Amino acid sequence: MSSLYPSLEDMKVDHMQTAQQNVAQQVAAASQCQPIVYPQACAPGTAPAYAPVTTSVSLYPSLDNYMGLDLALVRQTTPQNQQQVAPYAGQSQQMVAPVSGNDVGIRRAEIKSGIREVTCCKDGNGKIGLRVRHVNKGLFIALVHKDSPASMAGLRFGDQILQIDGQTVAGWDTDKAMSFLKKCNPQKIMFAIRDRPFERIITMQKDSSGHIGFVYKEGEITHIVKDSSAARNGVLTEHHLIEVNGQNVVGLKDKETSEIFCQAPQTVTITLMPTILYNHIVKCMGNSLVKKLMDHSIPDF
Repeated sequence: MSSLYPSLEDMKVDHMQTAQQNVAQQVAAASQCQPIVYPQACAPGTAPAYAPVTTSVSLYPSLDNYMGLDLALVRQTTPQNQQQVAPYAGQSQQMVAPVSGNDVGIRRAEIKSGIREVTCCKDGNGKIGLRVRHVNKGLFIALVHKDSPASMAGLRFGDQILQIDGQTVAGWDTDKAMSFLKKCNPQKIMFAIRDRPFERIITMQKDSSGHIGFVYKEGEITHIVKDSSAARNGVLTEHHLIEVNGQNVVGLKDKETSEIFCQAPQTVTITLMPTILYNHIVKCMGNSLVKKLMDHSIPDF
């Protein structure tokens, strides 16, 4: 079964390291019986001497700078030719990450398969702290209030609600769902949640100048830089930024999002949603409401 790689750079560097290891092993095995040739003739009655030949092999001498990515920092923390393996939850495959390593941003942003059960309650004002929106006969979370019970329970923008207190919500519209939530027991509300089915994550590496290679306006990706990490890893235009390294950026000003990118480590994982779906989910909420109420805290992990 093939390995999973968080980014194209991880895949390429892993292949290069593996090739370099294989060549070094082949040379070492072949050199064990190589004769040492001396310029002078051997003394009469003596046999020629044999010894291992020490050969330095560097198949990729410029590995410190690959595809615009400065690997010098990676080498300071990762032994040469040794890959780091981060577990990939829920599957038997492994995520091979010689560049990204066991990056916490990847784990925070991970979209898990399957269904999870979430227990929530209401605050002192009888509020859960979320708003929902129906899309294609499904019910999705459109807003999670900061410091609310919904935020503390781990609900996220774009999560699909399948059941509320055992009631299947397929076909419910927004009004019916909000009316049902108002009548729920304030002490305990059970949600069956599918993790962000309209969203996908892309992991990239900053180049030596700190760029990953796309342009966005009001959260929407508008341009992709040629030969950048964004281009190599399949970032698309007409998609909206939802998270950066697992932190929700919906409703933030572009300048605030840019600061999050600047403070991010070399490995950056973004969560994207097609703009047409994003607009449908948030269209009934004003921008000021989203900016004021949306939870932008960094998820605990």
